[in-house]
Amino acid sequence: MDKFLIQGGTRLEGEVRISGAKNAALPLLAAMILPETPTKLTNVPHLKDVNTLVQLIGGLGITMTYEGDTVTADTSTLDNQFAPYELVKTMRASILVLGPLVARYGSAKVSLPGGCAIGSRPVDQHLKALEALGAEIEVEAGYVHAKVDGRLKGGEVIFDMVTVGGTENILMAAALAEGVTTIRNAAREPEITDLAKMLIAMGAKIEGLDTDTLVVTGVEKLHGCEYAVVADRIETGSYLAAAAITGGRVKTTHTDPTLMESVLEKFEEMGAEVTRGDDWIELDMMGKRPKAVSFQTLPHPDFPTDMQAQIMAVNAIGRGFATISETIFENRFMHVPELSRMGANIQVEGNDAVVTGVEKLSAAPVMATDLRASFSLVLAALAADGETLIDRIYHIDRGYEDVEAKLQGIGAQIKRVSS
Repeated sequence: MDKFLIQGGTRLEGEVRISGAKNAALPLLAAMILPETPTKLTNVPHLKDVNTLVQLIGGLGITMTYEGDTVTADTSTLDNQFAPYELVKTMRASILVLGPLVARYGSAKVSLPGGCAIGSRPVDQHLKALEALGAEIEVEAGYVHAKVDGRLKGGEVIFDMVTVGGTENILMAAALAEGVTTIRNAAREPEITDLAKMLIAMGAKIEGLDTDTLVVTGVEKLHGCEYAVVADRIETGSYLAAAAITGGRVKTTHTDPTLMESVLEKFEEMGAEVTRGDDWIELDMMGKRPKAVSFQTLPHPDFPTDMQAQIMAVNAIGRGFATISETIFENRFMHVPELSRMGANIQVEGNDAVVTGVEKLSAAPVMATDLRASFSLVLAALAADGETLIDRIYHIDRGYEDVEAKLQGIGAQIKRVSS
């Protein structure tokens, strides 16, 4: 099993090219099931989750080609609507094939998903939404069986809670439903807007982009298109955090500052100088120790839960103390014991964590517990005295493309080792 060996204490400086967003690429790949003619998706990151979903969609009989950063799909060869447990178990986003399969082909059998163990993320919202459009749903022996006689029918979908995956699934399904579908309490993440824009490029009719109410007028069929995955705002924030925690200066390119203002504001509150361009962001900590900042995770456009662990790591060496409230997932402080092993002073009570900054962290063997937690440990290791060994880094490979090469490019002393 691969591990990272990191020698801390180096101030990071340089440029990092940001990849396409994992959280956008996955629903865009699922949407490639919908059109009747071939689709080309570019700026696709090379990640385990992407490879898994490409394999899953190919297993439906769809002809998939993955070369460089481009995936093409031809649905004319599809011969089944079955997504097996062996593939779905590794990644929750696999459930995103459910809506497109039912909408396009009238039936689907999809395993209940797996993925990071960061708390309850039930798919009941997905299933209730599809039932509102006329799908018949049965859950049996760990599989979701969905079918519809003819086309799905437009209707009103009101989510009980904001759900990114649920919004994406029903948005794709509604694109081919008969009549008008209104989706209320929809998620507003940039990845939702990216999906809607790709569906519109395929011929879908969608109104209300960037709002919590989406109105979809279904069409009989969709056509293929060429579309580029939006920049990864979480990867962007993670590399800017690497500059903040090491007192360095890092410029992220091929990104979009308008997607992450809530995060950039926190970096500025830390005392960093943040400069924005049309497609780049630079953070200069000017050798200073950052100030600890408090925040609460909330749905977009507020502070994203996927940046919570990284900013906690920066707070760990910050001046003063800060309170972090996690309102999205109930079990997303699993990185705290590992950061504490490195000397961080963090007290957790329920969904709140109080971080009292220390001047220095110390190297220690630690273990990654989920995707974003793994990057928080990398950040802590970059700032720590000594050599840190991080185990279970397969988590980080699920969401960060070429992570060690990108970090090495800005001066990090990091290498991948096999146990």
